[in-house]
Amino acid sequence: MHQLTLAEIARGLADKKFSSEELTKTLLARIAQLDPQLNSFITLTEDLALEQAKAADARRANGESGALLGAPIAHKDLFCTLGVRTSCASKMLDNFKAPYDATVVAKLAAAGAVSLGKTNMDEFAMGSANESSYYGAVKNPWNLDHVPGGSSGGSAAAVAARLLPAATGTDTGGSIRQPAALTNLTGLKPTYGRVSRWGMIAYASSLDQAGPLARTAEDCAILLQGMAGFDPQDSTSIDEPVPDFSANLNGSLNGLRIGVPKEFFSEGLDTRIAELIHNSIKELEKLGAVIKPISLPNMQHAIPAYYVIAPAEASSNLSRFDGVRFGHRCENPKDLTDLYKRSRAEGFGPEVQRRILVGAYALSAGYYDAYYLQAQKIRRLIKNDFMAAFNEVDIILGPTTPNPAWKIGAKNSDPVSAYLEDVYTITANLAGLPGLSMPAGFVDGLPVGVQLLAPYFQEGRLLNVAHQYQLNTDWHTRSPAGF
Repeated sequence: MHQLTLAEIARGLADKKFSSEELTKTLLARIAQLDPQLNSFITLTEDLALEQAKAADARRANGESGALLGAPIAHKDLFCTLGVRTSCASKMLDNFKAPYDATVVAKLAAAGAVSLGKTNMDEFAMGSANESSYYGAVKNPWNLDHVPGGSSGGSAAAVAARLLPAATGTDTGGSIRQPAALTNLTGLKPTYGRVSRWGMIAYASSLDQAGPLARTAEDCAILLQGMAGFDPQDSTSIDEPVPDFSANLNGSLNGLRIGVPKEFFSEGLDTRIAELIHNSIKELEKLGAVIKPISLPNMQHAIPAYYVIAPAEASSNLSRFDGVRFGHRCENPKDLTDLYKRSRAEGFGPEVQRRILVGAYALSAGYYDAYYLQAQKIRRLIKNDFMAAFNEVDIILGPTTPNPAWKIGAKNSDPVSAYLEDVYTITANLAGLPGLSMPAGFVDGLPVGVQLLAPYFQEGRLLNVAHQYQLNTDWHTRSPAGF
């Protein structure tokens, strides 16, 4: 049963081939057996999962149906979950049990999804490797010596290792798409505002967006359907109708205009990945797509702009973790200043501290105009580049990452080299656009992803292209040895 996709699980449950309770018990046993190799979970919620599975079976027995009713998933450990530890993979929140459910958690629970637990991640979602977690690094199931990508690396590793069919993630600068590429999954970052951020512990509020990680575009459509929708509790949520994301999966790609930016194939891209991306382009041409060279001239400024804006917002968002109200508190503080200093120094790891310092510096009185304001201007130029490109093409295609997964620890002494792995993904976050990564092949036995970007609220178009591509390729069906 562990090899079944979400869509196959929905059909199996509808046909009474197995129950949600049986499936849940099978996957919980598999997690207990295999996850010690991967470290993809922080918290398992066995009792809650079995309770939800029994409830889903009862609902089906009463005539209810639904693609997610009884389907097992897991949540990245920054979605608040009532009564369950929600740690953000940080010592700061190691003892925090959320007093409410995030909107994403509540919506998926209402749809009947069964939550098996909370997955490991980079601390406060800051990282591209899932090495900054207080609970230790997550291993890539394709090669346990390599990283799975971050920050949603726990969700990605768990799904890639067939511990469960799908999981939630969040994407601030590529944190769904990049781990999807490095673990042979399909990952979708929706349009900013498509999915509620309420109850999702913030890293950078103007960039964070929740989305699905699964093996196929069809499964991402199912999970996104349960997550998306307007939420009056979230001031950044957009009141836009939610289409049936599965309805147009089988639409023809004939005449689809695909833009390929020259900037995506410049120095820094592994030539073997470039070859696989060109193979993907040829496959889409066979399906009727029309390829058009385009330019995104301000892409070269994306990384410096992102690494000013994101840390600036992080320094503001993380100021609430001060040892006073909740979270880690140092022992025997001498006074209030000592409480603040030691609680934050003990509670936050090195990468989080680094980004808080950078962000506070960029926002300081003498440097706000020189750094933060300039970065926001560049952000507008990047958005304008995309708007101009989408006047000429329907979607944009390129690599998801410049390199395959690197060895654990290989970039620890040079944080900037890890930041550069986000070069192709962060532009979508800066512009608020939807983006998807899908499997495109292997380099040295490690997976590679191809990225698709679309205009605002065109997630259905991305899913359609990815689904048609997956009907004609088999990269997404391959699983790591031993799992």
